Amino acid sequence: MRRGVLLCIVLTFWISGCNRSRKPVIGVVPKGSNHVFWQTVHAGAVKAAIEEGYAIEWNAPAMEVDASRQIEIVDSMINRRVAGLALSPVDRTALVNVVERADREGIPVAIFDSGIDTPHKITFIATDNLESGRIAARRMGELLDGKGKVSVIGFEAGSASTMDRERGFAEEMQSKFPGIELLGVQFGNADRARAMSLTENVLTANPDLAGIFADNESSSVGAVQAVKARGNHRVKIVAYDASDQLISDLKEGWIDSLLVQNPFKMGYKSVKAIALKLHGGTPKAHVDSGVTLVKREDMDKPEIRALLFPDIQKYLH
Repeated sequence: MRRGVLLCIVLTFWISGCNRSRKPVIGVVPKGSNHVFWQTVHAGAVKAAIEEGYAIEWNAPAMEVDASRQIEIVDSMINRRVAGLALSPVDRTALVNVVERADREGIPVAIFDSGIDTPHKITFIATDNLESGRIAARRMGELLDGKGKVSVIGFEAGSASTMDRERGFAEEMQSKFPGIELLGVQFGNADRARAMSLTENVLTANPDLAGIFADNESSSVGAVQAVKARGNHRVKIVAYDASDQLISDLKEGWIDSLLVQNPFKMGYKSVKAIALKLHGGTPKAHVDSGVTLVKREDMDKPEIRALLFPDIQKYLH
């Protein structure tokens, strides 16, 4: 009898100790996980979680265009009662219902990278994508002296972030460089091979093509591969995002310039906003995480190297 009571006391202390050591969980759901961009978001989220005393549960669709799978992941996290959610929506309308469900159930949602058509979020942390499209247009216009044909290799119809980049690019071109002919947007759907094939088709149909704006990592890689395969140094490429391959292509002159975001800041600020909300504070409704136009001559500047080569392994073990 005495042994049984003693065992119960020991078990009670062991269970309570486990409960004390178990950190509340913040779910982080990007569009995908393969690209360095998303891994850098992950690292930023982990850094903030360590500072705030939370754990991170990281999960993403295998394909960046899979809204259905992303909804399943978010639903599952809500069912498991995570403390908060940081989400980069694959589609600005398809994820609305699940985000509003989280809000109804008292789970604060921070949206990062790409917008969503609901006010039921605590913050939106992203690049000013409209302005980044305008920056790309100004660079392209200067490169081409305001004349020539330009094609856009985009991501996917319905993705708020890239659609804003495309709109900003087109509006700025039409306003500042009316002598440039825009051929329209071809969507690579997060598939490098598809982006390469689309670029090849554009090059074949337009042998006088002067420039390409690729507005995301997979489209940038595919577009550059198509141009390199033809040995075509005449076509000027303004690309988006940074990876080892794209940085190498910039260094070798295949890419004129890269628009580089700050995904580490997106992950970090998203988790910080959730922690602030959970502690009774009010996060800023909108945070501009920044974008930088990087040219080859800028690559060795310390502040540019920090963007191109973030130390993510420090946080991703």
